Amino acid sequence: MKKLILSTFLVAAIFADSYSQISEPKREFRGAWVHTVGNQQYREMTAEQMKQHFIDLLNEFEKTKINAVIFQVRPQADALYTNSIEPWSRFITGEQGVAPSPVWDPLQFMTEECHRRGMELHAWFNPYRVTSNDREVLYSEHLYHKKPHLFVKYGKQIYFDPGEPEAREHTLKVIADVVERYDIDAVHFDDYFYPYKITENGKIVDFPDDKSFAKYGTEDGFTNETRNDWRRNNVNLLIEALSKTIKEIKPWVKFGISPFGVWRNISSDSTGSNTTAGCENYDDLYADIKLWVEKRWIDYNVPQLYFDIGHPAADYETLIKWWSENNYGENLYIGQDISKTVKVKSRAKEGEFLNQLPRKMELVRTNSNIHGNVWWPGYAIPRNPDGFTDSLKSKYQRHIALMPKYKHIDTVAPAPVQNLRLEETADGSFLKWDAPTATDEMQKAVYYCVYWMPDPRKKYSNMERFEYPFIITQKTEFKIYPHYAYYAYSVTALDRLQNESSPVYIGITK
Repeated sequence: MKKLILSTFLVAAIFADSYSQISEPKREFRGAWVHTVGNQQYREMTAEQMKQHFIDLLNEFEKTKINAVIFQVRPQADALYTNSIEPWSRFITGEQGVAPSPVWDPLQFMTEECHRRGMELHAWFNPYRVTSNDREVLYSEHLYHKKPHLFVKYGKQIYFDPGEPEAREHTLKVIADVVERYDIDAVHFDDYFYPYKITENGKIVDFPDDKSFAKYGTEDGFTNETRNDWRRNNVNLLIEALSKTIKEIKPWVKFGISPFGVWRNISSDSTGSNTTAGCENYDDLYADIKLWVEKRWIDYNVPQLYFDIGHPAADYETLIKWWSENNYGENLYIGQDISKTVKVKSRAKEGEFLNQLPRKMELVRTNSNIHGNVWWPGYAIPRNPDGFTDSLKSKYQRHIALMPKYKHIDTVAPAPVQNLRLEETADGSFLKWDAPTATDEMQKAVYYCVYWMPDPRKKYSNMERFEYPFIITQKTEFKIYPHYAYYAYSVTALDRLQNESSPVYIGITK
């Protein structure tokens, strides 16, 4: 028989945000990319099979303490969600413009399932790509057929022309629609801006934007010698406008970008990284990611460091240091390639060869300018390649982590939960509480953290022993199973940016 609450009182929160204070940080971004482009398996699935596929994947993420899912919803000027602006993606049914039958909304489904597990959903868009090859058939009502002047063909692919202002406005419209209608946590771009350069007969083929440059570039003061500056400016205009658009609609929705791992080589710019990579964001993709971070047009940066420690042209250790020194105090996460990390071996001091995960995790967690990782591809996590997932579960991601703080957006914590109590019901014992009141949407509680410690009689004066959440939930209750019956519990409220309230404590004894 449980005694009623020994004590319920508000305690001052002392939460460790520093990576150096605990080996597994309490706040850390742990993302997983879930791509849909090229996934032909979906078109063979029924709606129920696809839903179950995503549920199984998210369950595995939950076990691995992933806290953010980056879900690709616009791979090729199409949609994995219901809308009237762009056609249904061919990666759903095999034919662009054909809705799944019965109709269901993958983005809505993934958003709800992620939130149910205490995870964020970041909607991943490609801003310019329209096709992947020259065999694809575009939907008859696709914008390409209505306004062909907004598009160009480069190699075997079709792209929006970034130099056309109307193309930029279309992308803004598409993304604003999603931000308005869906409860997503962030908008996400990967590394595809102007396309990676192609060669023919050993020569680089220039991007075919003569028409748009003649219309807009020269009137803005650019010349043929500065056309690359014009191209960078086109992308800058999109990023800046999108940043403003998102925040005007929902100030809490974040904007993140995952660029190619090299901004510029030191041979191109004295402030660049000491690398000799064959591709550079600034010069080849016309993506000045460093400027976007400095201007705070984006809320987080995830450079794709898909390189080995010791890579002769792009050493991982060199690059992680460079990005950490050029993040201007903003949120920085590292894009990690799972396969390359566990398959590449490094010689340990003892002489044996080990995979590079331990060293890469050490480099991330001992650098206070870095706030987490994003794992590529997310589909690999259930497969546990070379024991990677086991390593996360047993060592690196044993506990739930809260999101890093976004200090330039909002750091005001919500009010604490109210009326924390123990209730015995026919279904078992429950901790229950009431949501705090708030009139500001930014300070509303959207999740709750439940912590536990094994000594219910101790009067905890702060949260120094409640280091990690036991569970993050949308519910205002938590079922206490028998083997967790006699413990000290603490409950906090989280707002949309996971600012955390002061905790309320309860002890339960026999």
